Amino acid sequence: LPRIGALLIDWFLCSLIAAAFLDYRWGGSGAEGFKPLFVFAIENFLLVSTIGMTIGHRIFGLVVQRPDATPPGLVSGAVRTVLLCLVVPAVVTDGYGRGLHDKIAGTLILRTR
Repeated sequence: LPRIGALLIDWFLCSLIAAAFLDYRWGGSGAEGFKPLFVFAIENFLLVSTIGMTIGHRIFGLVVQRPDATPPGLVSGAVRTVLLCLVVPAVVTDGYGRGLHDKIAGTLILRTR
């Protein structure tokens, strides 16, 4: 399951960034727990919108693109990121494994290798 591996790598890296720059403490409660999510949202939006992949996607050979094989762009990238951060649309999939967040954003996630 490359998508889960990519997500775990991205989450770990975002947690490290939050710890280094936002004074995040693992296991913190309340708003503290949203710091890695904030970094994750920024990372996901910027990288997926422009180059079509996050660091985790790159490691696992995945790319996010529109059906015409172009990067998602800012609008689709923003919609996809918001829905991904809400979690539920990402775990609701169709028969082909395409997440609801990708269907709504008009994107696909494909393996490159």
